[in-house]
Amino acid sequence: MTTSCDLANKKCKPCEGGIQPLPQDKINILIKQLDGWAQRDHTIGKVFDFKNYYQTMAFVNAVAWLSHREDHHPDLNVSYNKCHVEYSTHAINGLSENDFICAAKVDALFKV
Repeated sequence: MTTSCDLANKKCKPCEGGIQPLPQDKINILIKQLDGWAQRDHTIGKVFDFKNYYQTMAFVNAVAWLSHREDHHPDLNVSYNKCHVEYSTHAINGLSENDFICAAKVDALFKV
């Protein structure tokens, strides 16, 4: 069985022709490996809470760096002490393993 740690150690793969959105049974398995993420339609998301704006922005910048490295970018909704992170693979209008890999990496980043 794959764990969140295993997902966080994987590398995102380019979404080239022929990649299909994950079936719901696979999504159900992968989301259980993440801490506090929820599925909504074709996305997975989580709200991260912080003490202040500085910590929130440090997290946002770290997520931006991670996203650039993986070439897979979330939608972020940022406020003073919260950041909502949402992943979806827009190229396939659904969820791919990349979304779960990045979510696991963001969780690992938050724990540091």
